[in-house]
Amino acid sequence: MEPSRRDFLGSTATSLAAGALGTPRLVGEPAPEHHRPRARALIWLFMSGGPSQLETFDPKPTLDARHGEDLPDSVRRGQRLTAMSANQAHLPLARSVFRFAQHGRCGAWVSELLPWTARIVDDLCIVRSVHTQAINHDPAITFVQTGAELAGRPSIGAWLDYGLGTRNPDLPSYCVLVTQGKGGQPIYSRLWGSGFLPSRHQGVQLRGGADPVLYLDDPPGVDRDRRRRLLDTARALQQHEFGLDADPAIAERIAQQELAYRMQRSVPEVADLASEPESTFSLYGDDARRPGTFAANCLLARRLVERGVRCVQLFHRGWDQHGDLPAGIRTQCQETDRASAALVLDLKRRGLLDDTLVVWGGEFGRTAYCQGRLTGTAYGRDHHPRCFTVWLAGGGVRTGHVHGETCEFGYDVVRDPVHVHDLQATVLHLLGIDHERLTFLFQGRRFRLTDVHGEVVRPLLA
Repeated sequence: MEPSRRDFLGSTATSLAAGALGTPRLVGEPAPEHHRPRARALIWLFMSGGPSQLETFDPKPTLDARHGEDLPDSVRRGQRLTAMSANQAHLPLARSVFRFAQHGRCGAWVSELLPWTARIVDDLCIVRSVHTQAINHDPAITFVQTGAELAGRPSIGAWLDYGLGTRNPDLPSYCVLVTQGKGGQPIYSRLWGSGFLPSRHQGVQLRGGADPVLYLDDPPGVDRDRRRRLLDTARALQQHEFGLDADPAIAERIAQQELAYRMQRSVPEVADLASEPESTFSLYGDDARRPGTFAANCLLARRLVERGVRCVQLFHRGWDQHGDLPAGIRTQCQETDRASAALVLDLKRRGLLDDTLVVWGGEFGRTAYCQGRLTGTAYGRDHHPRCFTVWLAGGGVRTGHVHGETCEFGYDVVRDPVHVHDLQATVLHLLGIDHERLTFLFQGRRFRLTDVHGEVVRPLLA
């Protein structure tokens, strides 16, 4: 008997993903985790450009005391600089113009720039000792997203979808939201691409406004019944072709066409923020009423994971402050602080934080010395991969905890370093995946997100 459309799609999709975690699966059976997961979903708030740790979470009194002095050679030790500051005659240390205070029961230090985040520090795990390899934006962002500095590898969301599968067949398992109207370093779709994994694992970008997904709507004159008949006819032809050469790309194409059809109903519903009560907008702020803002994207991220989306990534550009950092970072924090904290609180109030992991951070930090001219109120900071701060919340992480320590100048990690590969390994671990076992055979080699590196950072776990 000829298999039904449901049987064909289910069997081919299962066979394509069956090797993801190294365990064969039956038709329709969800992907098994390597171990019991702490989190079922991931929301990554990516602050593109490199937020300064010295203005946010890592105060340095030594910079106050030695403001204007050159960075000591004994601290730099000949380490590389970017082309933007390598030719400076002097590298003057620059104090932060912003005040810090301790907050919460944990006593974590937080800048006055982040008053809303300061209120939730007891729900956060603040990691001051993250470090990376790349010193320029594109390779550094690519490294955080894919585990490699060169483009072409699968993104972390694609790895999660490949390894764990979908939780809601009517929505993409991996969604991406980019704050509209922000300048700064460019954001490329390959940052949420599937690389050499099957194309169905790539992230789907949702935009603000009435048309969240490009080319999803039917053209004028085509109703749902006509679209269904068209897909059924295309599926029959593609199924016949699949029977001839069993090309997996055919099954991928059918699966994506079917998902797009279902998304025509599911996406407008999830993107309609008007159904939210006034209490929600009181929490996130009025910016959440405007589609495409960071606040609206945070609210949309909650709605997506609430409906079973596995991974949501938010990109907010503009953190690359080489000059006049005080003015620039003040704007960035005003745009993101309240909504970031609101997201954590919203998830917690709805009982979603326990199984949703939230990550906040950029691709690297900023230098302790000033790039360009140093004045009493204005200064810039160059790229600095040797130490920066990331925070995590929910999903099985240790709460009210500050991990790691940087030197008195904020230049090097001196205790409990966390490499980006370690962070990636820890995120996968919290979602039930052993980062060493989630692999894909490509060009004769088994690749993984963390390449041949990475250790789970156990002190970050609850």
